[in-house]
Amino acid sequence: MKDQPKLVIIGLDGAPYRLIKDLTGNNIMPETGRIIERGTFVRMESTIPEISSPAWSSIMTGKNPGEHGIFGFTDIPIGTYRLTFPNFSNLKALPFWQKNTDRKSIIINVPATFPVKPLNGIHISGFVSLDMERSVYPQFLIPELKELNYRIDVDAAKAHQSTDLFLKDLDQTLDARIRASRCLWENQDWDTFMLVFTGTDRISHFLWDAYEDRDHPYHATFLNHFRTIDQAIGEIARSLTEDDLIVLLSDHGFELSERDVNINYLLKQTGYLKLDPQSRRGLAGMDEKTRAFALDPARIYLNVNDKYPRGGVTRNDFDMIIEDLISIFNSLQYNGRKVIDKIYKKDEIYSGPYTNQAPDLVLISNHGFNLRSGIKSDQLYEKSIFTGKHSQPDAFLLLGHPIEPDQLPERPSVADVLNIVENLAPSALTLI
Repeated sequence: MKDQPKLVIIGLDGAPYRLIKDLTGNNIMPETGRIIERGTFVRMESTIPEISSPAWSSIMTGKNPGEHGIFGFTDIPIGTYRLTFPNFSNLKALPFWQKNTDRKSIIINVPATFPVKPLNGIHISGFVSLDMERSVYPQFLIPELKELNYRIDVDAAKAHQSTDLFLKDLDQTLDARIRASRCLWENQDWDTFMLVFTGTDRISHFLWDAYEDRDHPYHATFLNHFRTIDQAIGEIARSLTEDDLIVLLSDHGFELSERDVNINYLLKQTGYLKLDPQSRRGLAGMDEKTRAFALDPARIYLNVNDKYPRGGVTRNDFDMIIEDLISIFNSLQYNGRKVIDKIYKKDEIYSGPYTNQAPDLVLISNHGFNLRSGIKSDQLYEKSIFTGKHSQPDAFLLLGHPIEPDQLPERPSVADVLNIVENLAPSALTLI
């Protein structure tokens, strides 16, 4: 019996289309360039907001957040002011490797998949993972991973101490990830193999300016990180047959970050967010005079009386407050530059049974502005250690097979990936 075609998905967290186009064009990533030559390379939109947890949840399920229920790294459940951290257990739609259990899958380092669940194959979760024991299935692999010095994520705290310490940890993490992946690739049976590199996001947050500036002392270091990943991609691609399918993608893009913009500070200054000055409970200390609050990066929730314990906003006032907030956000300027590019109402971007849990507004910034919603900020604009920020319309999708333009959505998004893959290789699918 002929083996069924293999599916390989390689993720580069946060790698923008324009970066991949640049690095393949300049021979920094020649192996990826060879896949582009024979395949299909397109720009792809991220989720709104453009952050990893909803984006990877959309990639792995083929659903938008209103269907899979993950809207950000944090949430405040309806009926509470308790800040929670949604994880894989909160995902309301099945990831593709749980849809077709006949295919044996190896899933490595996909963000927002902690704690792992049993599957036909192997699963090592990505960030945010709290401990190795709940990050690996089956658990007998843990000693081998520890022997390889495998770690879930880069220790980003090192970047606040020393750039060189951070880069050393970044290299060690990448090296261990590649060695562990190679070991599983060669020694385990599998039909679907998914591997995500997340150091690409980490180095871009701290050293995007090094990419933009060819004279930056770490410019070559930035390029070398992607060069190493490209070599691993080449090793994988050369192991596949013409019947197999390789897919490369990112969950969002990146761009230069010039200023952080603190949205909850703005809401406090304009009287929409009222906190008990004696309370240290953050948003849990808001009172009934609060009309709106924000969760990272810029998800705006109205404090509605039929959703929250001290909600002071009635449904009669809802539309008026929404329009007032839109006006405030649209008028926000820094040194004559408009801060907010787009403002979305929930029904414009989400659909599905969990839309009621979605933010009422989501803000997308103009170039250079990094929207944040920390509660402790005491000024509207700040400059942080980060030189790079996420961008929404500049993720990428690379299919190892050619596909006609009319077979793609006009504006492909991360939620379209599974459907695109299924349509690309119908004889193999069963792939997902």
